[in-house]
Amino acid sequence: MRYASYETVDGRHTWGVEDQGALYDLGPTGLDVAPTLRDAILSGALADVPAHADAPAQPVEGTTFDVVVGDVNKVICIGVNYRTHKEETGRADVPHPTVFSRFSDTLWPHGVDATIPAESTSYDYEGEVALVIGKPAYKVSREDAFDHVAGYAAFNDFSARDWQRHTGQWIPGKNFPESGTFGPYYVPAADIEDIDKLEITTRVNGEVRQHAALADLIFDIPAQIEYVTTFTRLEPGDIIVTGTPGGVGLFMDPPTFLEDGDVVEVEVTELGTLVNKMVRR
Repeated sequence: MRYASYETVDGRHTWGVEDQGALYDLGPTGLDVAPTLRDAILSGALADVPAHADAPAQPVEGTTFDVVVGDVNKVICIGVNYRTHKEETGRADVPHPTVFSRFSDTLWPHGVDATIPAESTSYDYEGEVALVIGKPAYKVSREDAFDHVAGYAAFNDFSARDWQRHTGQWIPGKNFPESGTFGPYYVPAADIEDIDKLEITTRVNGEVRQHAALADLIFDIPAQIEYVTTFTRLEPGDIIVTGTPGGVGLFMDPPTFLEDGDVVEVEVTELGTLVNKMVRR
């Protein structure tokens, strides 16, 4: 099943399940399974969702989406984690994942315009898969890692490359407002038969820029969880953004960055397509 957070036709915030082009309201304005999708994930309510056929429904088309899982505490991102991306950067092999933090207030919904910062002339896309932690995770072994994953969603880690390269620390370039788009759907881990077979495709104005399977990760999901939870405790609802494939605008010849009016799509098999139009305000 695919779940979303969104606004009802009368402007109230809720969440629900997508089924054949319609959203069925499972939130407080519908069947009231839980106040938010995050609450449903944390409480385990998704394991026993009632039949949704009688829930208030609205078409997906025309719906205003919210960040798919809201009220996130920690957002941990993994950098240079696909072989194709490592090759285009020219970076050497490293023994441990490259980790940086993203602030939770940078998260932004599917389908809503995303701002190109006025301060950046080198704004770039990074299509990724984000995982949502489902239970407390601290010093987790790779063998137990998937026990702590609640589910997955598409993510776009927009990056101000000029600010990213001001120093050796990437945080400024990764934390402009509206730069972490997340959604439109959340899919429970139990519904994904083989995570390695998921494929990411990023398009700009319909042109394919990135394409890879999660099997191409340098540090796979268990390795990421094992490493990250060794130095920080993750709580239910926290997310790890697992890395982007080769094909980012920075390493095109010539470098090609996002411009006003560009439409960026991040499609992940089974997870749906995350779409944002870029605007320079």
